[in-house]
Amino acid sequence: MRTSGLALTCLLPLVACSKPETGPPVVHQLAGAATTPLGDLNLLRTKIPAVLLTALQAPYAPPADSTCAGLAAEIQMLDAALGEDLDAPKGPGPSLAERGRAELDEAAVGAVKTSAEALIPFRGWVRKLTGAERASRQVTKAIAAGIVRRAYLKGLGQAQGCPPPAAPRPLKS
Repeated sequence: MRTSGLALTCLLPLVACSKPETGPPVVHQLAGAATTPLGDLNLLRTKIPAVLLTALQAPYAPPADSTCAGLAAEIQMLDAALGEDLDAPKGPGPSLAERGRAELDEAAVGAVKTSAEALIPFRGWVRKLTGAERASRQVTKAIAAGIVRRAYLKGLGQAQGCPPPAAPRPLKS
C-alpha cells in the first residue's frame, strides 16, 4: 500500500502537467485514474457535452430538422459524445498482441485507480458531502438520455425510410 501510494504521488504531478488531448488512449485513462481523488473532492468535474444536456431536458422532443439529413446530423453529434451505437459496422478484430496490450493497459489503469481511491478515507461519505456523487449521477443521467435520444431519432428515421446513420443499420444474417 505504501509503495503504491508513493508511486501515485509521483505520478499525479506528471499527469496534471500532461495535455489530455495528446498521447495514446492509455495515457488518458491513467490521467483519469490518477485524478480520481480530485473528482471525489468535487474539484474536477466531467464536462457534459451540450448535445447530452439537450437530450437530458427532452429526450423525446421532435427534432428541429426532421429530414433524413437533419436526423443524421443530430445522431452523428450524439455518436461523437457517446461513442458508436450498437449497430455500428464492426471492423476486423484486434490481434492477439493488441488484445494482450489492452489487458495490460487495463490492469495498470485499474491499479492506479485503486491506489488513488485509497488515498481518501471514507470516500463514499466524502463524495456525498462534496457533491461529487450528485455530479456523477448527473453525468450518468445525461448519458442515458443521450442513448434514448439517439434510439428515438433512429426510430423516426426508420419510419421515414432514411438510410443509416439516420436509421438503424439492417441486421446481417
